[in-house]
Parts: sequence; C-alpha cells; structure tokens
Amino acid sequence: MDDQHDEHIIEAIGKSRIIIRDGKIIEVGSAMIATCPLAERFARPVHLITPEAVEENFSNRIAVYGMCTNEREVLGSGEFVGFGASELMSAGLKLRIIDCAVIASDGAGTVITRSPELVQGIGGRMSGLVKTSPLPGIIKKIEEAGGIVLDPETARIDQPAGTVLAFAEGYRHIAVTVASAADAARIRVICPGALIIAVHTTGITREEAEELTVSADLITACASKWVRKIAGKKALLQAGTAIPVFAMTRRGKDLILDKLKATDEQVFLKGARLPFAGDIQPAPLV
Repeated sequence: MDDQHDEHIIEAIGKSRIIIRDGKIIEVGSAMIATCPLAERFARPVHLITPEAVEENFSNRIAVYGMCTNEREVLGSGEFVGFGASELMSAGLKLRIIDCAVIASDGAGTVITRSPELVQGIGGRMSGLVKTSPLPGIIKKIEEAGGIVLDPETARIDQPAGTVLAFAEGYRHIAVTVASAADAARIRVICPGALIIAVHTTGITREEAEELTVSADLITACASKWVRKIAGKKALLQAGTAIPVFAMTRRGKDLILDKLKATDEQVFLKGARLPFAGDIQPAPLV
C-alpha cells in the first residue's frame, strides 16, 4: 500500500472481510454464515449475507457516520445492542463500575477512554476491526473528547499494550475488548484485575473457546458454535438468546445485572440450564 493512502480492514457481518481505502470500499469477501438476526436489525438491514449486501451496509456507514474517514462521528449515546460490548462498557463507566475502557477505533487503533459517549460512538458502529491507518481527523476528535490514542503514528491495534498504558495513566478498574484468546490470556497475566470482554468470536476453534472461558469475564457468542457449547455450559449468566453474551465470572455477571438495574426498560428473567437457545440464531453456527 502506498504511504499516501489509508487502508482499513474489517471482518464483520458474518466475518465478511471488507477493505476500505481512502473512504472507498475496494473489496468485500464472502461471509462464513448466511444469516444473522443482529444484521437484520441494522439501520441498513442485511437479511441474506452476500458481498453485495455487506457492501451496501458499509457504504451506508461511510455516508452516514463517516466510517474510516476523517469525517467519522466518534461520539454517540443511543444503544445499538442491549448487551453489546460498547453498551456494557458505557453502562459500566456511567455507573462507575469501571474507570476506563480500552477499545479499537478505525483511524486510530487502540484507544483508552473514560467517556461513555466515546465508547458508544466508536464501538457501537464498529466491530471486527483487524487493521487500520491513522486518520488525523479521527484522532483529533478522540483526543478532544479526552481519549488517549495508543499510537497516533501507526494506529496499531494492540489491546494488551493499551491495557498497560491505561494502568500507567492511573486507571485501576479497566475494561478491555479483545478479539483473540491469546490477547485475553496475555492481559490476564499482565493486568489480572482487568475486566476482559471477548468479541468477534465467529469461527474460532474449540481450543480458543476453551481458553476464553478461563481468561475472559464476558464472551460474546456471535455465530460461534464452540462458544455456545463450551462457554455456555460454564457461564454464570447468559444475556440474550439470538446473539448470547456469557458472563464467565462474578464481575462479568455483576456488570450485566447492574446495567439492567439502571434501566427503566421491562426485563424478563428466568432460571435455566445454559446455554439457552432461542428460536432465532445465526445460520449456520461455525
């Protein structure tokens, strides 16, 4: 890639691989699954996951939110998913259960922030970010909102390094998203007190799912059959059925319950043997 160009690689909507360069989509790969109940509820719904439908969805994100451009909106408040990682971290920050979040942003890479609006503005609109390039407009907005960019020169995504930096900045109740079992295990060693949220789990191996049950506090199941089978059986709590989130530790369970206690929305609770599968799931599970 020419140094004058910016490039962003995302795996989303059934783990379709999307490459965006200079604000334009240049490649969309095939997804690992055909349908996803979450994708069907997007602002630009995706009912059957095809490269064409994924491209249309991301074209809308670029046009509306400035995704992967200097015009990117980085602040937000509305919830996109009831128990999504950004929604849980935003609630944790508002309730002062955590004092900062370590997340990943297009155009900035790993970001440390204590702003619920920054967490939701970035994370609520972005998932599965694999690689990104620095975009001065996005970095400036993040820093103006009080966020810290781990590496403004390269915009590298390094969640363990971001957790270390958050600790160095004085934060002690840190929540961090991870997209790999290796990162979760490393963070658990270098910062044992971190609240680790595993995301982007579609297609992970049985071994990776087993490792996440040991290292992570919360695991988003996405379309993973192994997370459902392995983490689901060991979880203390399951939030949601279509795209379950499994709490593996008491801290993870408490964050979900504290978020529920803080809302005025109606909630249905029921004891059940986990994992509990509803009628609607991603298809196929992989």
